[in-house]
Amino acid sequence: MAAVRRPGRTLAALAPLVAPMLALTACGSSTKTVSAGGPPPATEASTGAQTTASTPSPTQSTHSTEQSTPSAPSSTRTAPEPAFTEQESKGAGLSTATAVLRARGYTPANTSDYHNSQALRVLIGVRSGSGDGYGQQAFFFVNGRYIGTDASQPSAALSVVGQGDTEVTLAYPLYRSGDPLCCPSRGHRQVHFQLNNGKLTALDPIPPRAERQGG
Repeated sequence: MAAVRRPGRTLAALAPLVAPMLALTACGSSTKTVSAGGPPPATEASTGAQTTASTPSPTQSTHSTEQSTPSAPSSTRTAPEPAFTEQESKGAGLSTATAVLRARGYTPANTSDYHNSQALRVLIGVRSGSGDGYGQQAFFFVNGRYIGTDASQPSAALSVVGQGDTEVTLAYPLYRSGDPLCCPSRGHRQVHFQLNNGKLTALDPIPPRAERQGG
């Protein structure tokens, strides 16, 4: 007579084998769930790179603005004229003054009397054709412009004994009747001329014509 198997005893015998299999199944299912739920790592890296490239940084924008701003123009300096140009200018002033004298029948007695650096300038002229050098007159200029003479008639002789920017002092001979031209017996008189508001004024009396001409 065959033996009858009991179900309860069969299940009890299989329990030790079924438990490990259930544990493995549960573990595998959990691993798949975590892997499927998270975003792919490669996709995150690609998205981040695109975002960085499309957004300009504040530093780059500021640098571009600075380059586009035009720089301020540099100040211009004027170099002084060379010395030879200044000398030529002085020579031209003297040449103009000499031409004024010649046009009026006089020749410069001493060109060193003419100071181009002064506002008031003077040049003594000797009457053209005078064989003895007598017959002189003072010609005045303001900044190179001719303004007139010291007197309406020439003197026997004149000399410049002092001058400044706006003043000139002349020495006139004082003759007595019968004195030779070389030797004024009364000596000389100094007369100061001053430039005042563009007009020339004699600060001292000019000797009369007979006293300064002699002969």
